[in-house]
Amino acid sequence: MAEKKRIDFKQIESKWQQRWAEDELYRTADLPDKDNKFYMLVMFAYPSGDIHMGHFRNYIIGDAVARQQMMMGKNVLHPFGWDAFGLPAERAAIQRGIHPEEWTLSNIEVSKRTLQKVGISFDWSREIASCLPDYYKWTQWMFIQMFKRGLAVRKKSWVNWDPVDKTVLANEQVKDGFAERSGAKVEKKELVGWYFKITDYADQLIDDLDKLPEWPDNVKAMQREWIGRSHGLEVDFVIEETGEKLPIFTTRPDTIYGVTYMAIAPESDLIDRLKLDGEHAKMVADYRQTALARSEIDRAAATGEKDGVFTGKYAINPFTNERVQLWVADYVLAGYGTGAVMAVPAHDTRDFAFARKYKLPIRVVIQSGGDSVTDGALLDEAFVEYGPMMNSDRFNGLSGAEAIAAVSDFAEKESIGRKVTNYKLKDWSISRQRYWGCPIPIVHCEKCGPVAVPDDQLPVTLPKVENYLPKGRSPLADVPEFMNVTCPECGGKAERDPDTMDTFVCSSWYQLRYVDPHNEKEPFSREKANAWMPIDLYVGGITHATGHLIYFRFFTKFLRDIGWIDFDEPARRLFNHGMVMDAHGEVMSKSKGNVVSPVAVMEERGIDVARLAMFFTAPSDKEVMWSEDGITGVEKFLINKLLPLLESYRSSMPDLKQYFNLNDLTGFDRNIYVKLNQTVKKCSESFERLQFNTAISAVMELIRDYDPDKISSDQLNDSVVLKAIQLIAPLAPHTAEELWSLSGMDGSVFRSGWPQFDPDAIVGDMIEIAVQVNGKLRDSINVPADSSQDAVEQVAFDSERVKGHTDGRQVIKKIYVPGRLLNIVVKG
Repeated sequence: MAEKKRIDFKQIESKWQQRWAEDELYRTADLPDKDNKFYMLVMFAYPSGDIHMGHFRNYIIGDAVARQQMMMGKNVLHPFGWDAFGLPAERAAIQRGIHPEEWTLSNIEVSKRTLQKVGISFDWSREIASCLPDYYKWTQWMFIQMFKRGLAVRKKSWVNWDPVDKTVLANEQVKDGFAERSGAKVEKKELVGWYFKITDYADQLIDDLDKLPEWPDNVKAMQREWIGRSHGLEVDFVIEETGEKLPIFTTRPDTIYGVTYMAIAPESDLIDRLKLDGEHAKMVADYRQTALARSEIDRAAATGEKDGVFTGKYAINPFTNERVQLWVADYVLAGYGTGAVMAVPAHDTRDFAFARKYKLPIRVVIQSGGDSVTDGALLDEAFVEYGPMMNSDRFNGLSGAEAIAAVSDFAEKESIGRKVTNYKLKDWSISRQRYWGCPIPIVHCEKCGPVAVPDDQLPVTLPKVENYLPKGRSPLADVPEFMNVTCPECGGKAERDPDTMDTFVCSSWYQLRYVDPHNEKEPFSREKANAWMPIDLYVGGITHATGHLIYFRFFTKFLRDIGWIDFDEPARRLFNHGMVMDAHGEVMSKSKGNVVSPVAVMEERGIDVARLAMFFTAPSDKEVMWSEDGITGVEKFLINKLLPLLESYRSSMPDLKQYFNLNDLTGFDRNIYVKLNQTVKKCSESFERLQFNTAISAVMELIRDYDPDKISSDQLNDSVVLKAIQLIAPLAPHTAEELWSLSGMDGSVFRSGWPQFDPDAIVGDMIEIAVQVNGKLRDSINVPADSSQDAVEQVAFDSERVKGHTDGRQVIKKIYVPGRLLNIVVKG
């Protein structure tokens, strides 16, 4: 441990962080060369307290990439900011009895201080915080652009209601029927609110996933499933009593003759138009209340008991002219299709269970095979596969795609249906009945309706109020000096919209503000955005796959459509890092109270030890089990192997861009030169994959094999030392910068260039082969361990020592002992 005490890592860290700041190492050009830029972005943070090991891992991954790209000569944009509005900050402030603004800004200060202490290469001159007026002015501007183009609409709809946080939640903020943040069981409630018509972009959001080959396949699959595009037929059933059309969507038109009842979603406003009689009206009303208390996840699940209630009304199947009962059923969701479904019990699992429970008819219309059951009463389960149609009039015998096409064509010809595309994706509910958020820039006038606040009156500033507690409606509604205004159009009395925006709106465009963060005249310069975007590498957790990662794609496409940018995807490459687990295998989370601060580790062991431990423990995309054992190993490497490298440095000041001639090197010089270039290649490939553990392993192996006493060339010796420092620099920046400076090399190691491997030296492990001529040793040659006999013979015959005994003589035979010896037998 004596060696450890002589390392004053705090002094080294402080010195280089100060030098980097003075030299503005992390500042970059406003307008980079498009072909020589690298936009490195990690998802910005909720300022809910100091950073923990999960954050630390996220940020050092981005930092390592940014530093390597800097070494490669790129103009690197590596900014940071704060996702500062929203429920987490407001809830924490309520618990502590302070104002959300005070809580948020104090956390930003604490977290920023820690990040600066860690030495992350963020360009702090570009820092943004979504809760500050100079930022949310432009969030409001974005809303207004949507409003002007009919993409921001106010409507009454069934919403997800969080009874704990007393606010609306978007579908993406509900997980398995529970609020993602509060953990409350989500309820359904009918409210008026603002929506973004993200559904207008559904096709682009799916189709353009094919433009993202460097996004993880699982994220793209999750987005395709969430958007849920399906092609089918919309058929016009008719309500018997009123003649009103009841359109239903189906992906299985080939089962249309098997419909024996209809099911309507409990939320559907169609129920209110059915004019139910007293008995049925009461039963349906009671049932609706019960059904809406269940989560959509539970209701839509294929398993589990389904229930419903008969309305007393009937609909007519336009294909058969049969009367079928109209039911209200919990497994039908208002958000999918038309909010009503045709029920085919013989060929749908949920319909089958429902029909059995309520003794409804089951009619087989698809043959399941040679001995298929044709009587629905005898079925044990629904047959859901494709097969020949039966009991289906003119369509009998048709099967699969042919059957679907024929039924669909007939429906269109007879004007009783139409081919349509349907989506699971619904419009994005962005109204929140909470205080701590971006005010919605709309004024409500009795004469003019909803009116956008003029641009010259932005931002609509969030007033500082004492009572911001949630109460089921926005606390801003009780602030008359905020609410009461004049209409911008007619000058009459009007009121502001009291709701605030979903915080995901703030994070849907922040990547664009970074390119021009101090612009007071527009959200960002088009020229700068088009120069820097798209993001070259975006790092964050997979938890945002169907939320933020869809929303910011939507915003990008909208801004393209209105001429603000000339690209249509925000990030070229996406990387999802693995979670950091505690000793019990639980994900570290402030809400669980199991977080470990990187500060404690850094104070005791140093920043670079903490970084190397996190990098080395597991590949970046895998979970990390954080433990003391992971720290000890890399600490020994840094102190006992890396730092002593300069003790063997010979100050030859080599040209690191110059390759050695492999043919001029022999023995250990050749072997270590090959090893050096193999290491450079492996590290470069590891950085490309963000697998920093293998990069560290490669440098460890190089230093293990390095023996200065066996290297005859000063230039080669120093090349090994200096390139090892360069390779470790993005991962252990303070240590590397110190070693680079002590070596006498000019400037920062991060301006020195990234090592390039000599392609002629990329060979496998070398072995020595003894070469005999007529049984006498004439030379020893070095060849790759996996060399074939022909390759060994070629090297042997090229040897000058061997040529002296073989030239002009007839070779009778060659005897090869793999990996050991080649004996050339010649005549005479």
